[in-house]
Amino acid sequence: MLEDIVKKQYKEFGIDEDVYEFGKKVLEDLKPRFDDIDKVAEINHLRVMKAFAKNRVRTECFNTATGYGYDDVGRDTLEDVYADLFHGEAALVRPQITCGTHALALALMSNLRPGDELLSPVGKPYDTLEEVIGIRESKGSLAEYGISYRQVDLLEDGSFDYETIKKAINEKTRLVTIQRSKGYATRPTLSVESIGELISFVKNIKPDVIVMVDNCYGEFVETIEPLDVGADMMVGSLIKNLGGGLAPIGGYIVGKKECIDNAAYRLTSPGLGKEVGASLGVINTFYQGLFFAPTVVASALKGAIFAANIYERLGFDVHPNATEPRYDIIQAISFHKPEGLIGFCEGIQAAAPVDSYVTPEPWDMPGYDDQVIMAAGAFIQGSSIELSADGPLRAPYTAFFQGGLTWNHAKQGILTSLQKLKEKGMVTL
Repeated sequence: MLEDIVKKQYKEFGIDEDVYEFGKKVLEDLKPRFDDIDKVAEINHLRVMKAFAKNRVRTECFNTATGYGYDDVGRDTLEDVYADLFHGEAALVRPQITCGTHALALALMSNLRPGDELLSPVGKPYDTLEEVIGIRESKGSLAEYGISYRQVDLLEDGSFDYETIKKAINEKTRLVTIQRSKGYATRPTLSVESIGELISFVKNIKPDVIVMVDNCYGEFVETIEPLDVGADMMVGSLIKNLGGGLAPIGGYIVGKKECIDNAAYRLTSPGLGKEVGASLGVINTFYQGLFFAPTVVASALKGAIFAANIYERLGFDVHPNATEPRYDIIQAISFHKPEGLIGFCEGIQAAAPVDSYVTPEPWDMPGYDDQVIMAAGAFIQGSSIELSADGPLRAPYTAFFQGGLTWNHAKQGILTSLQKLKEKGMVTL
């Protein structure tokens, strides 16, 4: 039987029979949820295809442009596709944007001026933005340019503190940043609907405020996106969801034309803006990655749900829990011991297609305050839409698991992590 062959193959990868059977039992209860994920992926696939057709994506779009990149039809068409797909007025989608943090910094620095104030009504942002803002002192931060920062933490139950947010908005408040995903925290990821409620509240107080949503890890998880609920900009990385595992670099900003133009002038130069910036032979991967993205995100979501159900049944704290709705691809698992976090990451690394023989170790990673352990044997360096896990070496020693270009690989990675923890005596099946 095929089932026997599958079990034998897992055994050859070092997965004990009890680990395999435990995973199999968990999966039996997940079929209805997986069916719903596939339906969302189909809806988002059709949205992508509509945008491709409307903007006449053609072979000419894949030509290589160099130098100044004037009249780069592939680049310009792709940005039109993004604008249509996400219901924005314009988009900036470039290999010159090196990562998600760069895209966020670009959006902030281009739309804020000295004397303005940046407000985060959802608590402290992701670690790498602390130096961009100036929460941690850094060269070139917003603080160095006289841009102040204010934040309002979420309430204990993870909801918005509307009363304090209202008090925090003042005449200097120019831009409100909303981080959709949890980052290195165990707070809930925000649904697009809840983001819309927050945007409506903020704009009722100050209609001219710019609202930017850090959309990293959230694209295509739902059937609507932040621009559909009133955001002025949404920002993300192409080596996460929207690159589909194929984009080798890049980031995007999509939204109001004025905001996008400001970002383009900051990325290149005043007077040049979007007119320059050649696609450098990678544009076909941007198109093809976007084409695959809804299906790839669905695979990553299945992996996250499988991991939550596995580790919750074993008594670990998981965020979101096994049955909660999903609004991003990240699964947080708290082990409360450094050995648990390290063992989990060792398992994810051992299941990688690249560098599976490497043992990950905590290190002083640029942009982070604590040592970080990262497992990411990926085809694209740092691509967290590929199977990966990481976490700071601080209590409660939480692993942040994400990615999986295919469901089969996500499943393999999770079972391998469970095997490692079993061998360390941290779980009993």
